[in-house]
Amino acid sequence: MKAVYFAWVRERIGKTEEDIAPPADARTAGDVLNWLITRGEEYAYAFENPKVIRIALDRTHVKHDTPLGDAREIAFFPPMTGG
Repeated sequence: MKAVYFAWVRERIGKTEEDIAPPADARTAGDVLNWLITRGEEYAYAFENPKVIRIALDRTHVKHDTPLGDAREIAFFPPMTGG
């Protein structure tokens, strides 16, 4: 699965994207986010408030409890504001 990071999530992690292999028990988009938090300080910092992170599976925004299914890409966005 490809993970893609945007805006300050990308800046905090230090990567635009990467290939990841979440564990078998990561069944939802939120499970992947919670697993990423355990991968190092940069991930813990980027996702320190996971409730505000928006997630997309295969370019469709989803809720954290959405099953991964056969998704090939997961993307993480900080909260967005208008302007």
